[in-house]
Amino acid sequence: MSKRNTQANKSAARERLRAERERQAKKDKARKQVVVGVSVVAVLAVAGAVSYGVMQLNKPSAWEAAADAKNVTAPKNTSGDDGTTVVIGESSAKKTLELYEDSRCPICATFEQTVGETVAKDVEAGKYKIKYVGATFIDNSDSGEGSKNALSALGAALNVSPDAFLEYKTALYSAKYHPEETDDKFAKDSYLLDVAESVDALKGNKAFQKDVEDGTYDAWAIKMSKAFDKSGVQGTPTLKMDGKTLTAEGSENAPMTVADFNTAVTKALKG
Repeated sequence: MSKRNTQANKSAARERLRAERERQAKKDKARKQVVVGVSVVAVLAVAGAVSYGVMQLNKPSAWEAAADAKNVTAPKNTSGDDGTTVVIGESSAKKTLELYEDSRCPICATFEQTVGETVAKDVEAGKYKIKYVGATFIDNSDSGEGSKNALSALGAALNVSPDAFLEYKTALYSAKYHPEETDDKFAKDSYLLDVAESVDALKGNKAFQKDVEDGTYDAWAIKMSKAFDKSGVQGTPTLKMDGKTLTAEGSENAPMTVADFNTAVTKALKG
């Protein structure tokens, strides 16, 4: 082999090596750019996720939003400020029994299961009207949302009719459906709707179901709860007539038997 051919071969080899190094350098640069780009996207994604998480943490809950609502949708069959006056019964009835209850209250459930039927019959007979005032304080004392959610659902029932409201309230307090005070079942719309299926006027009622699921009367429930707070009543159930609290004879507690209730109501009606 000539010296010139040897030099040419060496030169060609060097050129190939140089070209290969350039290609490799370009590949390394491109790979680095991809890695940097992916890293930037990942960092931005994490930052976005953190930002979204912070926004969600600072976002008011549905009940906080309801409490801040300027416009309150009140159910039909109500009156007064924000529809928080709920009076049911014959307009000719001269007396009104004020009934203060919290949907999660176990003593209210006992009262309704024992005396509720008597109250319903008295109202139907025109003996007196009832003024319902709903409370939600158990949500604070035992934590949860069931009192507020059930009160909102009661508003949806009241929007259907006063009878639907009374029957639904009876169902919520029944031994079959009323949970333990610490069991926040009423916080679930699905459970409230299951209970409503036992009420003829609410069974399969799409408008009622939508109102419950949409929280149509959430703000109203909050306003009603505030009306209870302003009343000065300290516990539930509390019964009043003409501003006087009805109690069992010789006690400061609400009458929890039919006999005690009839005695207290008869005395109040005469007064």
